[in-house]
Amino acid sequence: MLNIFSIAIGLVTLVLGLVAFVPLLGWMNWLVIPIGIVGAAVGALSSSNGGRNLNLVLIVIFAIRLSLGGGII
Repeated sequence: MLNIFSIAIGLVTLVLGLVAFVPLLGWMNWLVIPIGIVGAAVGALSSSNGGRNLNLVLIVIFAIRLSLGGGII
C-alpha cells in the first residue's frame, strides 16, 4: 500500500515538475524536489522498490534542471 502511495506522490511530482520545465518557472523545482524526497521516503518504507525508484529518478532529473537554470530560472 505504501508503494502505491509513493507512486501517487511521484506522479504529482512529475506533473508539477513538467510545469517547472517552462522557462522562468524553474523556481518551482525548489518546491518539487522536497515533494519527491517525501515520496522516496514513503517508498523506502514499502516492501517494493518501484515508488522509491520513480521518486529518486525524478529528484535527479529536477535537480539537474535546477542546476542548469542557476537555481532560479
